[in-house]
Amino acid sequence: MNFQNCPYCLHKKLYTLKNNYLKCKGCNRKFSPNKIQTDIQIIHYFCNNKNALETSKILKINYRTVHNRYKLFRKLCASYLENIYLNDVQEKNTYEEYYYFTQRCKNKKTKSIYDAINIIGFYSNNKVYTLLMPPLPKPLEETEDKSFEKYLHWHKIYSADKNCVELKNFWAFLEVHLKKYKGITATNFFYYLKECEYKFNFTFEKQVKILQEIYLI
Repeated sequence: MNFQNCPYCLHKKLYTLKNNYLKCKGCNRKFSPNKIQTDIQIIHYFCNNKNALETSKILKINYRTVHNRYKLFRKLCASYLENIYLNDVQEKNTYEEYYYFTQRCKNKKTKSIYDAINIIGFYSNNKVYTLLMPPLPKPLEETEDKSFEKYLHWHKIYSADKNCVELKNFWAFLEVHLKKYKGITATNFFYYLKECEYKFNFTFEKQVKILQEIYLI
């Protein structure tokens, strides 16, 4: 890639150093053109729903390098979306509670609602936002378990206009998108959820543009 502008400040004057790094006259930052080019390629494959293993094989680079970039991208997406949520969500919005079951839970002959990951989705300003909720509380008496579980299932939290098409579409998208990932831990689930939210809300071109901008800050 032939850099005409600094990827950090877009200044047009760049100097080539002895180690083949470039230095920007505007912000004085030094960077490796090859590294930036590789990172931009990884961003494209991330936004194009290629997993880390697929991307590492296509680009012929170390899997761990790609895996670490993907982890960082998910965190950046989460932070970006949280800022939008805090600034853009209106008082009048549609919301709905959703129980997500991991593939391991789905494979069980009988699954309990207490094993589900509890999510609340909001639809506001033509975007879907999600909040990860605490695990569902189990009843104190084991004999009351089934009745309480049924109660929770039929008394989900939702707004008056609960039949929101966009939220329904998002839950379907979430189920399909997360199916390809094996063994998402409870600690990391939030970031995979936010990845889905990011990819559902923005076009591929917009995803790439936003991620390049926030990654190269």
